[in-house]
Amino acid sequence: MSKSIDVYENALLGRNIPILPLDNKWHRLMVGLEKTKDMKKDEEEIKELLKLQGRLNSEIKKAKAFKQKLMNDIVGGMDEDNGGEGQEDKKRQIEECNDLIDKKMEELHELPNQIGEINYRLMVATMEQCYDIIQENTSGIDEISEWISDIRIELKKNVVRKQEMELKNQEIYTYMHDIFGASVIDLFDMKYNPGDNMLHKKEEKK
Repeated sequence: MSKSIDVYENALLGRNIPILPLDNKWHRLMVGLEKTKDMKKDEEEIKELLKLQGRLNSEIKKAKAFKQKLMNDIVGGMDEDNGGEGQEDKKRQIEECNDLIDKKMEELHELPNQIGEINYRLMVATMEQCYDIIQENTSGIDEISEWISDIRIELKKNVVRKQEMELKNQEIYTYMHDIFGASVIDLFDMKYNPGDNMLHKKEEKK
């Protein structure tokens, strides 16, 4: 079960959150998580706003460059035109550039807040997803740890049982060998000589 959204929001207070769609660590993290519809929507919206931000910056830069050219033309043509129609037309274009720049700057000014709000929402959703996965994994880890512990106990028991059976076989073989001689192997249909097997194990340890 996910935590309250307030818990995630409180944890993010005062934090400098990177723009998630631009953050490589976030993308690597999301390889192991399933994005919800809302998360995908927020991610795409941020990308579109970032593209718009890039376009506005480019348009403002071009408008400023054109405005500067017009101003240079006016200054350079003052002696020749003496304030004629050409100069007036350039002044009109400069005013249009100013209006365009102001409009684009206003749009640009609003974008960081828009991007920040959506990015914040995306981070909260990411934290919620991470919490759910951690809870699920923790439950699985506990279950597997318990299984491993049980297996280790069972393994130790079986190792002791195996050793006890091997020792008993050795004891029986030795006793019967002393009574019946080498034919004891055929008599008991033994697949291996316990004595030879024990010796083989000792040689492997060397």
